[in-house]
Amino acid sequence: MSKTQLESTSFPGEDCKQQMVMDGERDQESTESNESSPREEIDIAQEILSVIESVARLGDYRRSHKKECYGLVRRMKLLLPFLEEIKDFYGTISDVGIASLSSLKKALVLAKKLLTTCNEGSKIYLVVESEAVMMRFHNVLDKLWKALEAVPFDEFEISDEVKEQVELMKVQLRRAKRRTDTQDIELAMDMMVVLTKKDDRNADRAIIERLAKKLELISVEDLEIETVAMRNLVRERGNQVTESTQQMIDLLNKFKQVVGMEVTDVLDDPVVPKMLKKSPSLIIPHEFLCPITLEIMTDPVIVASGQTYERESIRKWIDSNHRTCPKTREILAHLSLAPNYALKNLILQWCENNNFELPKKHFPASSDPGTTSEHQEKVSSLVKDLSSSQLEVQRKAVKKIRLLSKENPENRILIANNGGIPPIVQLLSYPDSKILEHAVTALLNLSIDENNKSLITKEGAVPAIIGVLNSGTTEARENSAAALFSLSMLDENKVTVGLSDGIPPLVDLLQNGTVRGKKDAATALFNLSLNHSNKGRAIDAGIVTPLLHLVEDRSLGMVDEALSIFLLLASHPEGRNEIGRLSFIETLVELMKDGTPKNKECATSVLLELGSTNSSFMLAALQFGVYENLVEISKSGTNRAQRKANSLLQLMSKAEHI
Repeated sequence: MSKTQLESTSFPGEDCKQQMVMDGERDQESTESNESSPREEIDIAQEILSVIESVARLGDYRRSHKKECYGLVRRMKLLLPFLEEIKDFYGTISDVGIASLSSLKKALVLAKKLLTTCNEGSKIYLVVESEAVMMRFHNVLDKLWKALEAVPFDEFEISDEVKEQVELMKVQLRRAKRRTDTQDIELAMDMMVVLTKKDDRNADRAIIERLAKKLELISVEDLEIETVAMRNLVRERGNQVTESTQQMIDLLNKFKQVVGMEVTDVLDDPVVPKMLKKSPSLIIPHEFLCPITLEIMTDPVIVASGQTYERESIRKWIDSNHRTCPKTREILAHLSLAPNYALKNLILQWCENNNFELPKKHFPASSDPGTTSEHQEKVSSLVKDLSSSQLEVQRKAVKKIRLLSKENPENRILIANNGGIPPIVQLLSYPDSKILEHAVTALLNLSIDENNKSLITKEGAVPAIIGVLNSGTTEARENSAAALFSLSMLDENKVTVGLSDGIPPLVDLLQNGTVRGKKDAATALFNLSLNHSNKGRAIDAGIVTPLLHLVEDRSLGMVDEALSIFLLLASHPEGRNEIGRLSFIETLVELMKDGTPKNKECATSVLLELGSTNSSFMLAALQFGVYENLVEISKSGTNRAQRKANSLLQLMSKAEHI
């Protein structure tokens, strides 16, 4: 991947990627010595064998880079016969031979470091800085290829069979080092929404949960391990919290909120409970620890699934509108909690026998019964003020509810349970611009809760939100678009938005809005266009023109988002006719030539979708020189891009004979 390609990608953290790779090289090279003993080649061969053997014991790898890891390990193992022959060789070795083995060792140690990162490193880091990780893979493959290229096989008297095996490996390395891979389009869109800069709104809960599942960070144990990995990552970077690092920490905290964990300072607070540090030699029985907090239980209770939790922890989980068992993920038949007296007695007996003092119960302000009651009264009063006859009272009330609904899941549930959603929806018909802005943003925040999505929809909020999208302030329009995106997670709302003429104002925001507004509109339109009828509506609303602008103006950083929508529209007959113009075909060909790997993948996918039903698109692309681009992508593009490119080449071959 070229430096230009790296700098044009849209993922965060690009500013440190080149430096990170260079630092990895310097760290490794600084530990090596240029001095050699008469039999150093034998020692180096044994050291290389040890590196490969240690790599073989690493086990599984993170899902995001599993394919690359196993490919690298497989190639490292192919070197074993070659190294065994080196060990058995007792002739005179030149300086060139020793230097080549030393270079090979450096490359393999660098490979081991990368594989270790993919084995036990932060899952979030591996995805957020995926391009940087892929650069590290390319760097390792390139060093391996160069090291093997310099090996004097004849001098080492390597057998023909082993020499052929290594030569084949060199050919594979030369091909593999030019390839890269990217996340799927859905993951890229989700990351864009969650990591959008200068956006203080809560990302939709459904997106965060989907990301957590893809990254396999859906259990308390997974998140505790990820917290340790994140802390280690920060330490490796000299305890410097860059913008990219802070984004990763924020995303980790969002995942913790989803599973009901308490959000703590990742950098300062220990993952292991403080009470365990008082008695480091004492091992607390695993069954005494709450599966949610991993702390010893003082008030264990049994839920419907038969699992036991600390009462305070499971109550917080249930109050956050969860209806599943955190450990088994099965839906709870009921929400009753039964005290586990038998386990509690065992815990008390164990504590007495081991002179272990149970932690004293402490309740945060929001959990104190008196404070909770006071808070409920406050929310109830605010909900009543929403229907006040005085405009200023209504304005203050909806503003406070907007702020409360942003704070935490408990407030969103509390506001809904106190009947807050109907009066907020009614406020959307008011002529006061500030009330409209606060009301639509409050609904955006409340819609993060899955149950609230349905409640908001039942109150007829969608047409009212579209009204604000048409005539509200800039911020109100942006938040209306985000609210429609959130609500359209429910399939029935995709239809409702389309039938309520919600797509034209979204297209207008896509064309004339701020950068944030364009991104809000793009995510909403992408989600809505998953419905077939909405594709035609988007075409009729003139979506092609602003999408073309986003593709052509790469400074906006929304090329992939625009191409993702184009890919959906290309499956619709009207969409194919509208976007299959010569200027767009030429733009696709240009992106396939000099775009980022993701640009090339998306552009190739769009052209394949167009050409699958109309060979004239293929012939037009050939006139713009697409053939050479496709050949290059088929050799060095992402795996998906290679498949699409090969399919396109076959289609073009048929088209030329028509």
